Amino acid sequence: MTPIRRPSPNFGPRRDGARPDIVVLHFTAMPDVEEALARLCDREAKVSAHYLIARNGAVWHLVDERERAWHAGSGAWGAVDEVNSRSIGIELDNAGNHPYSEPLMAALETLLPDILARWSIPRERVIGHSDLAPDRKRDPGPRFDWRRLARQGFAIWPEGTAASEVVGMARFRDHARRFGYHRGFADDLVLKAFRHRFRSGKDGPLDAADMALVAELAGRFPVDRKAPIA
Repeated sequence: MTPIRRPSPNFGPRRDGARPDIVVLHFTAMPDVEEALARLCDREAKVSAHYLIARNGAVWHLVDERERAWHAGSGAWGAVDEVNSRSIGIELDNAGNHPYSEPLMAALETLLPDILARWSIPRERVIGHSDLAPDRKRDPGPRFDWRRLARQGFAIWPEGTAASEVVGMARFRDHARRFGYHRGFADDLVLKAFRHRFRSGKDGPLDAADMALVAELAGRFPVDRKAPIA
């Protein structure tokens, strides 16, 4: 797969010489890829991403990976509160309310391993926009197949092996913080973002399944663990 080069004017230098150590997945929330491409390359829109993947599997390379694309906005993951300077942004051609196409997923699975290897990014730092900004974003949304991506080794998924814990929001938030969700967001927003990703379609109060999953993720993938050396 050779991405189509379509330079966006919307980028700048990464602050303080930062290197990317996070990949952020988005959906375009637009009717078609042509509109998304036009917006991501519109100087007046002031938004961009490093890559855009169409439903038919076509990939556009919009911003050089060494540069800071304007895709994440305000938010945080772990100790990173200026995510644009520390991330690669990938836009996925999806309006947000339907399944992701097979060609799109296959193209993503072809693109990701090179990015992760090039920058020594561990798979647990492939996250969704809703993970870093649960107060305002929901992409890539509950229809995105995180489990599939994890099976390929390009994301993570809990195995369901954690022991049950007493259900309590304070304990949930402590585990969620260790996994990466920032303490500055409200409890209900973090729970909703967590469920979007790991328990799609689940509603209602915090329960034992939430506790077991977040405890496992915090134990296996604490946000401050050292990344592997490439």
